Amino acid sequence: MLKRKDLLGLKDITAEEMEEILSTAVQMRKILDQNVKKTPHLQGKSVTTLFYENSTRTRTSFETAAKIMGANTTSISAQTSSVTKGETLIDTGKNLDALLTDVIIMRHSMSGAPHLLAKNVKASVINAGDGMNEHPTQALLDIYTMKEKFGDIKGLKVVIAGDVKHSRVARSNIWGLRKLGAEVTVCAPKTLLPAGIEETDVSVSTDLDDCIAGANVVMGLRLQLERQQAGLFPSAAEYNAYYGLNAARLDKADGDAILMHPGPVNRGLEIGSDIADCEQSYILRQVTNGVAVRMAVLFLLTRAKQQ
Repeated sequence: MLKRKDLLGLKDITAEEMEEILSTAVQMRKILDQNVKKTPHLQGKSVTTLFYENSTRTRTSFETAAKIMGANTTSISAQTSSVTKGETLIDTGKNLDALLTDVIIMRHSMSGAPHLLAKNVKASVINAGDGMNEHPTQALLDIYTMKEKFGDIKGLKVVIAGDVKHSRVARSNIWGLRKLGAEVTVCAPKTLLPAGIEETDVSVSTDLDDCIAGANVVMGLRLQLERQQAGLFPSAAEYNAYYGLNAARLDKADGDAILMHPGPVNRGLEIGSDIADCEQSYILRQVTNGVAVRMAVLFLLTRAKQQ
C-alpha cells in the first residue's frame, strides 16, 4: 500500500510501490475507456498545479485527471504569480497550505525544488519535472504503456535514444525500468551522454543501428535545440543521419516493437514523419495513459494521507 506523502522521483521508490500505482492505473484506464467524465474519487479535495516552466501535455494531463475525479483545481504559472514580486518557493507553498490545498503538482527548472517544497508543506507534492533530475509520472506512464502492450516489464529490451544528458524523462525511466527487470540501453553521441551513466546499470551505446536490433521498445527523446549553442553536436542534419529514428531503423527492432516518445516531438529530427504516426507508434497512447496514471497517483496519495 502506498503510504508516502509525496511522489518526487522513481530513484527512491520501491518496485512494489510502482506496481501498486500501475495496477491502480489499470482501473483508472477503464474509467477513461468508458468515457466517464466525473467520478467521486477526489470529491472535496483541492489540487493546484504550480508550474515554473512551460508545459502542454503534463499540465493538461494532471488537470484533466484531477477534474475527472471531482477535485477542485487551481492553476498557477510563475509568470503570473507573486514569484515575480519576489515571493520564495517556500512562502508560495505555505500560502497554498493556508488555502487548504491537498496536492501541489510542481514543475521547476531547478533540480531538487519539489523536494525542498515537500519538506516545508503539509500538502502532498508531485514532481512534474525538476531540472535535469526526474519526471516520475512520465516514466510511470511510459512503463504502464509497455506493460499494457507486453504484459510484463521483466526481460523487455528497451532502447532510449537521444539527448540522454539533459533528459529527466530518461533518468526516471532508467530507475523505474531497471527496478522492474527491463534491459535498458541508452544511445546517444558521447556529448549527449551524462557522466556516470554506466553506474545506473544500463548498457551504453553510440551506435543506434547496432543497439536497436531486436529491441521491444524504442523510445526517442526530444533533442533540446536550446543546447545547440554549446556545440554538443555538429548540426541537426548530422544528428538526424546518425540518431534519427526512421522506418529503416525501426525495421531492425523486434517485429512486435513499439515506438515511444515523451513529447514534444521534433518531426524530421528525432523521429521521421514516416513512423511518427505509424501502427507501431504508441506516442498518442502514452498521452491517454498519462491521464490514467496521474489519476492513480492523485488517488493513492490523497488516500494515504487519510489513513
